[in-house]
Amino acid sequence: MQIVRLDSVESTNKYCEVLDLAEVEDFTCYWALEQTAGIGQRGNHWHSAPGLNLTFSLVIKPVWLAAACQFMLTQAISLAITDLLATYHLPHTTHIKWPNDIYVGRKKICGTLTSARLAGDYIATAICGIGLNVNETDFPDWVPNPTSLRQLTGETYDPEEVLHTLLACIEHRYNALRDGADISAEYLGLLLGRGEQRRYTYLGQPVTATIEGVDDYGRLLLTTDEGSQLCCNMKELAYSWL
Repeated sequence: MQIVRLDSVESTNKYCEVLDLAEVEDFTCYWALEQTAGIGQRGNHWHSAPGLNLTFSLVIKPVWLAAACQFMLTQAISLAITDLLATYHLPHTTHIKWPNDIYVGRKKICGTLTSARLAGDYIATAICGIGLNVNETDFPDWVPNPTSLRQLTGETYDPEEVLHTLLACIEHRYNALRDGADISAEYLGLLLGRGEQRRYTYLGQPVTATIEGVDDYGRLLLTTDEGSQLCCNMKELAYSWL
């Protein structure tokens, strides 16, 4: 494992995208002390105050993983983050908000963004971007439902120590996935709102539905209160109850 420290970049994911990834070692981490234009899912901006939180991208080479199974990387990364958070004995339950945001109670503490490059039917490389709120306590008004480790525990943390612990958690989950572990059930068990009738916005229209699970391609499966089945891609569903 190698960690490359960057003082300031626009986005660690964008930084990695222009590298010759064939020359990058498997499990290389690019850690930025400051991101000036971090990105999240759906093209959203990811806010992080310089030096207070963790913003990094991890380059991995799961050449053994079929392209059709790439959502399993998202599951593994999400579970690794929940593994990390479990070590801090937080005051609220930790959940995964589909597909890859991490919530503590009703507040978001972490977001991830994974993109893969394929070689035939398999994944050649993947860039896993992670933003974890560590010490920030004063978030801009436009950031939805944010929280941080410091807000939750009242303690201040060394981001570099948190990074090393998180990378160890990711490596453990990554190796388990490579060894054939079935992590889907564990991911579903932590899915925010699963089994609960809630209000959503689906394709711009309000709907009351219950999350049933996620298919092999990472699409969210819901049943409406009228009994209809929904299979949702990203950008099709919004959580009205958060």
